[in-house]
Amino acid sequence: MTLDVLVVDDEAPQLDELCFLLRRDKRIGRIEATVSSTEALRMLRERSVDALFLDVQMPGLSGLELAGVLGKTRNPPPVVFVTAHESHAVQAFELEAVDYVLKPVREDRLTQAISRIVQQRAGRHGAETDDQIAVELAGVTRFVSRSDIGYAEAQGDYARLHTDEGSHLLRTPLTTLEQDWGTAGFVRIHRSLLVNLAHVERMRIDDGKCIVTVLGRELLVSRRHTRELRELLGRRGRPGR
Repeated sequence: MTLDVLVVDDEAPQLDELCFLLRRDKRIGRIEATVSSTEALRMLRERSVDALFLDVQMPGLSGLELAGVLGKTRNPPPVVFVTAHESHAVQAFELEAVDYVLKPVREDRLTQAISRIVQQRAGRHGAETDDQIAVELAGVTRFVSRSDIGYAEAQGDYARLHTDEGSHLLRTPLTTLEQDWGTAGFVRIHRSLLVNLAHVERMRIDDGKCIVTVLGRELLVSRRHTRELRELLGRRGRPGR
């Protein structure tokens, strides 16, 4: 099953780029696009869509205002805001947006947003899924709840899972965990670290370096992952510093 989506952005080049990236995802079916939020509202009255990708700042009816109008309808489509401005994140998620993606849009980040739409439509939420992970310790197999894992650390072709009770070695590469656990709130912060956003206690910038505290331990965030992490923590209502 594919998703029929509507993309709204008053800047035509940005609109074309986003549509191009969406077409590259096999989960996306029909794509409709418009540069006007007022036109988008008219289109939605005539035909429903599975998801809406919205710019925030547009002339006339803004993306936030459009989402607010749709939120009062019986079955509003899931909304992903796509914008160059970080300042509207809190307001966006007060409107129950599925995601908040910053421009310039990276394809992997858009893929993550689409996964959240699929997950919501399926009626499943990462926070409600608590898979049991089988780990071995001294020849004995035990199970660890994924929700108890604060972060995972790469160790060659293995991953070390850290919880409040200790650590456990899992015979799975970190890249595989990143793919499998992305919808459960785990994000890459460094080439060797994957963190559970639910366990991030604090994030701060120290001498230009981003550091997060997880399970009482300070972990360095690489520069290329800092922006996305701030974005995701803002989505969960956490402080940015």
